Amino acid sequence: MKKSLVSALTTALVVGAASTTFAAANPFSDVPADHWAYDAVTQLAADGVIEGYGDTTFQGDKSITRYEMAQMVAKAMAKTDVSATDKAMIDKLAAEFADELNNLGVRVSNLEKHADMVKWGGVLEYTYTSTRHDQANTKKDKTKRNIDEYVFRLEPVAEVNDHWDVHARIDANGTLDNDSNDMTASLKRAWAEGHYTNFNVKLGKLPNSINLLSTTDDPYSGVELTYGSKWKVTGAAGRIDDSQFGDFSRNETGWTKDDVAADAFDNDDTANYQAVKVATEQGKFYGDVAYQHLSSTFDQEDLVKPYYKDKAQKGDIAFKANIWSALANYRFDRNSALKAEYAKNTEADNYNDAYSFEYDYKGAEAANRGTWGAYVAYRKLGQYAAPWSTYGDGVDGGQKGVELGVSWIPFKNVLAVAKYFDGKDIAADKDASKLFGRVDFFF
Repeated sequence: MKKSLVSALTTALVVGAASTTFAAANPFSDVPADHWAYDAVTQLAADGVIEGYGDTTFQGDKSITRYEMAQMVAKAMAKTDVSATDKAMIDKLAAEFADELNNLGVRVSNLEKHADMVKWGGVLEYTYTSTRHDQANTKKDKTKRNIDEYVFRLEPVAEVNDHWDVHARIDANGTLDNDSNDMTASLKRAWAEGHYTNFNVKLGKLPNSINLLSTTDDPYSGVELTYGSKWKVTGAAGRIDDSQFGDFSRNETGWTKDDVAADAFDNDDTANYQAVKVATEQGKFYGDVAYQHLSSTFDQEDLVKPYYKDKAQKGDIAFKANIWSALANYRFDRNSALKAEYAKNTEADNYNDAYSFEYDYKGAEAANRGTWGAYVAYRKLGQYAAPWSTYGDGVDGGQKGVELGVSWIPFKNVLAVAKYFDGKDIAADKDASKLFGRVDFFF
C-alpha cells in the first residue's frame, strides 16, 4: 500500500528524466520496500509538502527507483513554508539521495530559480534573568541580580553561485531597565560557505560547531572543513577571544594554573584555536567525539598586577587548554530523547570536567502554533572545562545542579521559553539559583 502511494507520487512529480545525465551508480535500482525514505515521503505527503494529482489523489503502482525518489526530494526542497519537522525530514532525504540530486543540479536550480538571491531572517528577542547566590552560611545573605535586555538580530544569507553563499549576523542589544537610547549594534559573524557532495567549507568569522557544552557558540576567525555522509569529520582552525577561557598550562615560573585563572578571564587578547570532531547519525542515534586546543601568551608583568604583585616578573607566560568531549543522543520516538555529554580540560588542576544529562519531551516548532516541549537536566559545568557553555541560560559555567525548562509556540513564529536552575556555585560551594525567561519573535 505504502509503495503504491509513493509510486503514484513519482508519476505526479517526475519531470523529463530522459534529457538528464544519470548518476554513475545505477539510478534505476529500487529503493528497498522497508527503506525509511518511504515513511518520510508518506509523512511529507500527509503534511501537504508533496502533492498528488490535481484532484489530490494518488495513483499508480510502478516501482520506485533512487532517481525517481530524488526527483520527489527536489520538489520538496523547493518548498519554503514547511514545518521544522518536515524541513529536518527533507534534509535527511537530501543527504540520503545526494548523488542522485547532484545529477539533477540543473533541474533543482530551475525549481528554485525564482528564489531571491538574498534571504533575510532574524529575531526580536526579549530576555529576563534573575540570579541568586549565597554569600555566607545563612541563606538570608544573598547577592541578587535581575537583567532585562533585548536583542534585534538580522541574519542575511546571499547566494553567490550554485555552490557558495555568504552568511552574516548583526546584533543590536539594549536594556529595558531604563528608557535611554543605549542600543549598540555590531557585526557578530560573517562567513562564506561552500557546499559540495559530502564536503562543506566555511571561511570567515564563524560560529563554533565543535562542542557547545565545553566552549561556546561565540564566533572565531578561521576556517572549518567537514567531510563525510553518515560519518562526518570536521576540522577547524583560527583565532578566538580567550577572555572566556580561564585555565591554562603550568609555565616556567612554577605558578599553579589557578594563580592566573582570574586574570586570564579579564585579558582581552586572542588565542590560537584548533579543533576536530568525528560525528555520526545512525537511525535514532547521534553521537560525536571532539578535541579542542587553545594556546596563547601574555606579558606576565602586566597579567598578574594588581592581584599577584609579589610574583610579578618580566617576560611572557604561556597558556593552553586541551578540552576533550563526547556527546550521545538517542531519540526513542517523536516525543522522547535522552542526551548525555562529557568534557574534560586535561591542562586544568581544578574544576576541569563538565557533564550534562538531559531528557527531552516533545519540542516547540516555530512554524506550528500550539507545539511545546519540556526537559529536565542535571549539569555540572566545571569552569575550566565549560567556561562559556551555551547552557549558560540555565546552569552556567562554574555551577552544578538541576535545570528544568519548557518551551511553547503561542502563535506562529513566536517562541516562549522558561528555565529554572537550582544548585551550587562549585568553587564557593554555596547555593545558587536562576530564573530565566525569553520571548522570541522570528521573521
